Amino acid sequence: MATDRRYLTAKQAADALGVTLATLYAYKSRGQLQSEPAPGRPREHRYYREDIERLRERKETRRDPAKAAARGLHWGSPVLPSGITLIHDGKLYYRGRDALKLAESATLEQVAELLWAVEAPELGGLFDQPCALSRQQVAHIRMCTKDPMVKMQMALSLAGAMDLASYDLRPAAVRQAGARIFRLLATVVAGRDSRVPVHLALEAVWPPKKAAVGEVIRMALVLCADHELNVSAFAARCTASAGASPYDAVSAAMAALKGSRHGGETWRVSALFAETGTPGRARNMVANRLRRGERLPGFGHPLYPAGDPRAAMLMRLAEASGNRKEWALVRALARAARELLHDPPNLDFGLVALARTYRLPAHAPIVLFALGRTAGWIAHAIEQYGSGELIRPRANYTGPDPEAATLPGRS
Repeated sequence: MATDRRYLTAKQAADALGVTLATLYAYKSRGQLQSEPAPGRPREHRYYREDIERLRERKETRRDPAKAAARGLHWGSPVLPSGITLIHDGKLYYRGRDALKLAESATLEQVAELLWAVEAPELGGLFDQPCALSRQQVAHIRMCTKDPMVKMQMALSLAGAMDLASYDLRPAAVRQAGARIFRLLATVVAGRDSRVPVHLALEAVWPPKKAAVGEVIRMALVLCADHELNVSAFAARCTASAGASPYDAVSAAMAALKGSRHGGETWRVSALFAETGTPGRARNMVANRLRRGERLPGFGHPLYPAGDPRAAMLMRLAEASGNRKEWALVRALARAARELLHDPPNLDFGLVALARTYRLPAHAPIVLFALGRTAGWIAHAIEQYGSGELIRPRANYTGPDPEAATLPGRS
């Protein structure tokens, strides 16, 4: 049976930290580490790998700040102050509010108001603005390509050039521009400027056109709204730090989201479902990928060693769809990954599971991701503009010594 990679034994944990077992137990007694009884071995305790790595990073920060700073750019310690989103003890919070509880009733627009720190008298009327592009311009963009991500990028570029007010980078002005960006993207995806919440705009054009499906779309959008300093949010912040407009910040973030290791992962998950085909093939499909040394998309998340709570909620929604055929395949893949990898589903898997069980379009997972995450990108842009700082980390040079290198073909 495969070892659960989320945990370390006491000896492994002590070795990873470079301390004795006595010191490890001292860390535990001071509340710096948590442990739990190992399954089937109640007298032995195991430790979360993530907790051990976090404590090791703190120790390295004290010994070698430069090295710790470099590691901070890769699932490491926090590198930027932010008051937007907190991921703590397996839970997700938007400005101190439980994201899963918000998903039960809030619209994406209401969550955007929370993330953007909107106060009266802006509350309620911020999203009443019309689309920045004309009906003809939207129709032309929609005719140019079938790819919804490309449509949104084209619209951002064109509308950004026309929206001169978006160069006002004061918080209230950026919130107004952010609301216009919201309406623009919803209009381009849905093909109509309806001035209704985003989930209703999608419900009106995505089959099956049912209120229950609209509610599922709403919840998925809220769960996608932000996720701390991920690669697309960092791209948005870097772009905003240079003084670029909110349109450019969102465009940069969307370019990052399309990448196969970010939102584009949903396409890989969709391919996994297509290749598996039937529930009976799920375990062999997962095993074959492991034998070939291939990564299994849609499972595991470094920030959630016990499981991604967003995916858990999406999986519950998928099960409640009543689509027994698709749910059987979803469940079989999730079970195979849990048994062979000990990895629970993540957001990418949850979005695809939702789209398949509710018969949404094939592009729905990445569109939900992009539209939902736009709320977070704009929040990060607002925060970055307010800091007045340019994000400009230094590079740790690893090339040849100065003056020692020669031009190619010369000695």
